[in-house]
Amino acid sequence: MTQRKILVTSALPYANGSIHLGHMVEHIQTDIWVRFQKLRGHECYYCCADDTHGTPVMLAAQKQGISPEDMIAKVREEHLADFSGFGIGYDNYYSTHSPENKQFSEQIYRALKANGKIEARTIEQLFDPEKNMFLPDRFVKGECPKCHAQDQYGDNCEVCGTTYSPTELIKPYSAISGAAPVLKESEHFFFKLGECVEYLQAWTSGSTTLADGRVQPHLQAEALNKMKEWLAPDENGEGGLSDWDISRDAPYFGFEIPDAPGKYFYVWLDAPVGYMASFKNLCERIGVDFDEFFKAGSPTEMYHFIGKDILYFHALFWPAMLKYSGHRAPTGVFAHGFLTVDGQKMSKSRGTFITAKSYLDQKLNPEWMRYYIAAKLNSRIEDIDLNLQDFIARVNSDLVGKYVNIAARAAGFIAKRFEGRLKNVSDSPLLQQLAAQSDTIAADYENREYAKALRDIMALADTVNEYVDANKPWELAKQEGQEERLHQVCSELINAFKTLSVYLAPVLPNVAAQAAGFLNLPQLSWADAVRHLSDGHSINKYQHLMQRVEQQQVDNLIEANKQSIQTAAETPAGTSNYAPVAEQASFDDFMKIDMRVAKVLNCEAVEGSTKLLKFSLDFGFEQRTIFSGIAASYPNPAELNGRMVIAVANFAPRKMAKFGTSEGMILSAATAEGKLKLLDVDTGAQPGDKVG
Repeated sequence: MTQRKILVTSALPYANGSIHLGHMVEHIQTDIWVRFQKLRGHECYYCCADDTHGTPVMLAAQKQGISPEDMIAKVREEHLADFSGFGIGYDNYYSTHSPENKQFSEQIYRALKANGKIEARTIEQLFDPEKNMFLPDRFVKGECPKCHAQDQYGDNCEVCGTTYSPTELIKPYSAISGAAPVLKESEHFFFKLGECVEYLQAWTSGSTTLADGRVQPHLQAEALNKMKEWLAPDENGEGGLSDWDISRDAPYFGFEIPDAPGKYFYVWLDAPVGYMASFKNLCERIGVDFDEFFKAGSPTEMYHFIGKDILYFHALFWPAMLKYSGHRAPTGVFAHGFLTVDGQKMSKSRGTFITAKSYLDQKLNPEWMRYYIAAKLNSRIEDIDLNLQDFIARVNSDLVGKYVNIAARAAGFIAKRFEGRLKNVSDSPLLQQLAAQSDTIAADYENREYAKALRDIMALADTVNEYVDANKPWELAKQEGQEERLHQVCSELINAFKTLSVYLAPVLPNVAAQAAGFLNLPQLSWADAVRHLSDGHSINKYQHLMQRVEQQQVDNLIEANKQSIQTAAETPAGTSNYAPVAEQASFDDFMKIDMRVAKVLNCEAVEGSTKLLKFSLDFGFEQRTIFSGIAASYPNPAELNGRMVIAVANFAPRKMAKFGTSEGMILSAATAEGKLKLLDVDTGAQPGDKVG
């Protein structure tokens, strides 16, 4: 087998919040893949870091009355404790606020500038006169310029899905102070991403031939389809790649741009550079050649595991930055979907916004969750659901009932009857059957088809347990003349347990380490799956490897994560959770809007969007398609089928850049908590009825 040299990263958690199970999906997925590569004997490094820069970190530190440096140091310690508690085995967990990251960010910027890919432009930007600072997109709110929904962020509307610049908002206000911002000119620096289209079209649709002869596509099929949409302009010539503003004005927590006092690198420029910085820090510590991994044309491999929400940055910005600064591009970018709990978006009020710390504090075994998440994961960009009842049942059935039970049923006989020594069982058909699956299971791990791998492993565990039931060692132990047969059967079971432990080791590293101790092996490697323990090999005393999940433990976890939602009665005097009433409109203005009752024929999620739902509506006189940005409030869109809604029927059709044409607007109420709820229609109203 050809040894590979591999660098692997997970997306950098932002240093402004706790780690929750949604984060853990990605880091568990990455960790399993890395552990598998190391079990196979490859040179594989796993690097990550906290993403520390930007206005939110600066403001959060101010609110706590501490420096940003002190805050990010504290958060990094908490993040690393959470990840370590779940067995995430980073080779290095670092920070983007590091000398290495500053050095690489400046080097890349200067190389891009020398390559003609950086341009200075004077732009108009919203400025908070009370806080005396320019406002990033997400710190400006106002009325959507397209659908006129209130309280929308400065980059896109969550109701209609339109993207825009903060200066296009109607009646904008600062989300920090509430003040009306003013326009001020500022010089910004732009990365000419639009000039990189030809290269990115080739890279996104391309692949790399690895040292072992396999061909690795740079992107998954779903991601490639999305890139084609983003890279190509539509039939009206709109869309395609725009140049990227990589600078921000002071005050800003980050790295100052060389030769540009008061200008700072935008967080999304230096965040992916943090991969390089973390790896460089590791290389200096352990004596690895950093340049071998990042030089242009490097034969080494580099993979990024990310969430689907940051695919744009990793599949477009990052490869272009690397290419035009003289570095290699990634071998592969692997995106995954989001996590729901019991079929719904994670909720603080229901206690299903589960933090990693609370899970560990409640003394739940982290390898239960590692196994359950792995059993749901595949190579596609699909959301996965943590069903808590299924979690209990699956862990108890698979891990306790099928896997660890095998060792428990054989170890006692070996210890008591055979002085802890095994018999040579190299000719066992059972063990040959288990060993024959080694390459198949390895391929599934390699291809991130974890769910399939675990199904196959548990099918083998079923086979072993059927062998136990067929041979009944507890009965053999009572029968005269069956000593040799008992030794044979129990030795086979211990070897079978070893093979299953190897197959599960990437998912259950702690259990695998304990299993290696029981088996009297220094550690497990993938080769141990097909290698039999020798005649006379001595095993150690068996100690139980895993307890069952109890319902009370899960109930306690949910209770520990419940957070009450502030009601209007709890709102401090003189303040309100509700958006201010808009300025007066005339009756004639109102009469221009033609609102009609419509029936929902079909409602579905929109692939590639976390905000939009696609409605097929019957207006009585015709059928139309309308997109509405209410996905967060209705995680199960099919439940809206057959419902009556109110929609504006006389808005001009509007092309949604990536998803199709919207032929109107569905009316919703924006609650004080920021939720969007469809308006109800009284019994008797029919599709096409006019609202007025």
